[in-house]
Parts: sequence; C-alpha cells; structure tokens
Amino acid sequence: MAPEDNGKVSLKGRITVPSDRLEQVRAALPDHIALTRAEPGCLSFEVAEDADIPGQFNVSEVFENQAAFDAHQERTKESAWFEITQGIPREYSITSE
Repeated sequence: MAPEDNGKVSLKGRITVPSDRLEQVRAALPDHIALTRAEPGCLSFEVAEDADIPGQFNVSEVFENQAAFDAHQERTKESAWFEITQGIPREYSITSE
C-alpha cells in the first residue's frame, strides 16, 4: 500500500440536476445512499437536496483510505445511480488526510 493510501479521503461538492430529471434522481437517491453506506471503508456519506437552490444536491463523503474511495468509484460505475445521473454537472473537491 502506498503511503497516500493510509489517510482518509473526503469528497465535498454538489450535483446540479436539471428540473426534467429531478424526480428520477430523487427516486434513485435512497438506494444509492444505502448501498454506499454499506461499502467497506465508508465512514460517512450524505447527499441532501439544498433547501434554497432547486435541483442542487450537496454531497459529503468520507472513506477510510484511497483504496476504499477507489472501490466506491468503481462500484458506482456499474450502478443505477450512474446511469440515472449520467451527464449531470458535478462540482467536487477531493482531499486526503
């Protein structure tokens, strides 16, 4: 394991969902959250619709290390969430401790 794999990995940001896709995203979100929280190495995972900005979902996630974060990214590529949110703008920053 590389030294950078030892620290926590955090992602913070947002996904901005067009109005014509909001209902589909809202319907898929509970499963996405449940599946992610069940992943090994997931320390926290929150996606919440912004009360003041229609269509904006604020995202905050923490994984115990880079390997757990990478595994999450790979799993989501095969998920319904990935298909439903494909092409929707995202703005994220990722940091390691």
